[in-house]
Amino acid sequence: MEPHLEQIRDQQKQSWNKFSGGWKKWDDLVMDFLKPMGDEIIRLINPQNKDFILDIASGTGEPGLTIAEKLNGGKVMLTDLADDMLRIARQNAMLRGIENIETLTCDVSELPFRDNTFDAISCRFGFMFFPDMQLAAKEMVRVLKPGGRIATSVWNVPEKNFWVTATLGTINKNLELPPPPPGAPGMFRCAKDGFISDLFSQAGLKNITQVEVPGKLNCKTVDAYWGMQTEVAAPVVAALSTASDEMKEKIKKETFALVNQKYPDGNVVIDSSALVIYGEK
Repeated sequence: MEPHLEQIRDQQKQSWNKFSGGWKKWDDLVMDFLKPMGDEIIRLINPQNKDFILDIASGTGEPGLTIAEKLNGGKVMLTDLADDMLRIARQNAMLRGIENIETLTCDVSELPFRDNTFDAISCRFGFMFFPDMQLAAKEMVRVLKPGGRIATSVWNVPEKNFWVTATLGTINKNLELPPPPPGAPGMFRCAKDGFISDLFSQAGLKNITQVEVPGKLNCKTVDAYWGMQTEVAAPVVAALSTASDEMKEKIKKETFALVNQKYPDGNVVIDSSALVIYGEK
């Protein structure tokens, strides 16, 4: 990997380890929010009892843990760049009595597995962070057995994801942040229709499909929405860390006003949209 991409990866590793506490705190809300995308990934890869399955960018464990529960004699390898996130995944597995998993801290661009190792691969919202997405896709295909299945989810266009644009839009308006370089890691980096499908095709996958999956962020209150955003959403946390206390308060007030305007009854349940892409080796 090129040096500037290695630098991005190292920054991400540091960042995700730092945010792991926030993810543990909000895990129930976030996992409920992301469940429809995980369910679609699981439906598509169709885990069979004896399968050996790789879950990439596992974070606190999903959808890898749910996949493991569906196997009888099979096993799931949970991988992530951040060991502190995988520590939470191991705790979650223990709480649920799931024993057919293993965790490994590693980089998707240098997977420490032999060719043709896994029956299927799941990757929920990982591609938007990978410094070199093509290299990541090639590595996934390399470790996948012939005939193996892979499915991933990415966020759809900003217009369909108010749950994050409400905060990020307010931040960008107030802080006048420079736009990221083209292709830099970010929430909507993979949102273009057919983007991941093309990536999969170039990596040698076939029978590729794409489906839109809606979701709902059930915060209930605007306070819970703000708390989750400022403790879990990495781009939000990173941007606010550069702002003065006065500016942070201004951004908070404006975000609250935006959300309250959209949900005047105070019941904050925000729609989202993701794309789930599937392919076979």
